[in-house]
Amino acid sequence: MAAVAAQRQGKQERVYSILRSRIVEGACGPGHRLVIDALARELEVSQMPVREAIRRLEAEGWVLYTRNQGAQVAPIDAVSWSEAMTTMAVLEGYATALAAPHVSRRDLDRMRAANRAMEAALRELDVAGASTHNLAFHGVIHARCPNAHIRRELTSIQERLNSLRNTIFSYIPARGEISVHEHAELLAMLEHGAEAAAIEAFAREHKLNTVAAFELRRAGAV
Repeated sequence: MAAVAAQRQGKQERVYSILRSRIVEGACGPGHRLVIDALARELEVSQMPVREAIRRLEAEGWVLYTRNQGAQVAPIDAVSWSEAMTTMAVLEGYATALAAPHVSRRDLDRMRAANRAMEAALRELDVAGASTHNLAFHGVIHARCPNAHIRRELTSIQERLNSLRNTIFSYIPARGEISVHEHAELLAMLEHGAEAAAIEAFAREHKLNTVAAFELRRAGAV
């Protein structure tokens, strides 16, 4: 009996991991329907592990279940996006200040390379590539933050935003080039040992500037 339960749990965990990865990585975007019988056939399991995985994803906020539509990937509306980005701005500002003393010369070189790659991608109108390099730039800083709880929170928020990360520079194209310049300024601050308060404020404003550009675009001012 215990062996059967363990096998069932293993199947449910596998289905959950696959579906969550698809959502986080954007393969299943907001509004994508999760059809239980189709997923069961694809993943070669019964419908039960799929139902359990979807219920778990629903409890975590990744999936929305409605009577008429069934299960679908939860949408991210403009208000939710702005709120998540504003929260991230506060956390990332503090995380960057904490990380600053731990950023090495090699880290700075990696950040410069990511920023150059982001700039090149934007010139080629490769917004998906630009977003990937943007994440790589900030990922170096996140990894150097000594506060594990902040790192986890940043990762959690970023995963929520991933489904839109490849479209944000398309929606506000001018923001990409400005972000590259702001990255260069932040690099200079880190390299020259700027004060923690100044680094925190700049990193926070860097994210908030994206929110402001997004809100202006929504209002039709850009």
